[in-house]
Amino acid sequence: MNRIVVLVLVTLLAAGCSHETQVTLSGRTMGTTYSVKIIEPDVDSAALKEEIDAELVRINDLMSTYIVDSELNRFNRSPVGEWMPVSKDLLVVVRLARQIHDLSGGAFDPTVGPLVNLWGFGPTPADRTVPSDEQINEAMTRVGFDLLEIGDTALKRNADVYVDLSAIAKGYGVDQVAHILDRHGYRNYLVEIGGEVFAKGRNARELPWRIAIERPDTTQRVPFKTLDVSGKGVATSGDYRNYFEVDGKRYSHTIDPATGRPITHNLASVTVIAENTALADALATTIDVLGPEKGMALAVQQKLPVFAIIKSADGFIERHSPEFEVYLDD
Repeated sequence: MNRIVVLVLVTLLAAGCSHETQVTLSGRTMGTTYSVKIIEPDVDSAALKEEIDAELVRINDLMSTYIVDSELNRFNRSPVGEWMPVSKDLLVVVRLARQIHDLSGGAFDPTVGPLVNLWGFGPTPADRTVPSDEQINEAMTRVGFDLLEIGDTALKRNADVYVDLSAIAKGYGVDQVAHILDRHGYRNYLVEIGGEVFAKGRNARELPWRIAIERPDTTQRVPFKTLDVSGKGVATSGDYRNYFEVDGKRYSHTIDPATGRPITHNLASVTVIAENTALADALATTIDVLGPEKGMALAVQQKLPVFAIIKSADGFIERHSPEFEVYLDD
């Protein structure tokens, strides 16, 4: 489920309009960038950045498929049928993944890793070509949450399962940075990793944080819709930046676990708002897999704030669930 999120931040801090001091920290993590904005007059920026960097390194060392000796990769290589003790963080994320898997009827499935790798979107560089039906069928024998057991302190593979948490780990990283800021007593901040966001309190203009959903366009990055968000996590999933083409046909990086193949529907991007960013992250991928009709039906059924941009013959059309209405600023 490796994907490129498509959320951009709109910083509207006009000169002379700020009532508070904004401190901005930034860096790289999880193969992308992070940004932390804090509205506070007195921040020990160097010490706080060191603490944030250390936490993000720790999470990456637990959940990355790109780090050979990460805890997740060690589990992916663990003997079939044997329990492997793992960190509390990894258990929390895998349990949340299981909840979203069950809620979605299997549309969200981190064990889809063998298929992600087969299609050339995994951590190992590979030519992106269309695999054969035989290759897809073989990979699908190693996909399914029923092949994975979750214990109190350990995980077990009951087949040669390869778990890929890239559709939830960035969101979890955002939440852990937010917890650091909470422990320091900061009440107004925004944390972003690779487009996944958690916003709390107010911005420097003493207004809710404003976030923009990007227009699904491969040639430029411009806002499509802006949101006012506070106290929530926000994540966007889309298929228009990470893909390959063969004979004029586009193959998305988002793989449907039910078919073993890239999604083919006309949902260009979907944005989800949730209580935390890990949940928003996983739900955005879920609805992206389900497509505009089934995905929006799930959003309405579960009362999820969801905004979808759908490709049409004339460009794009938008749809949103009733719960999303309160977040639109126009």
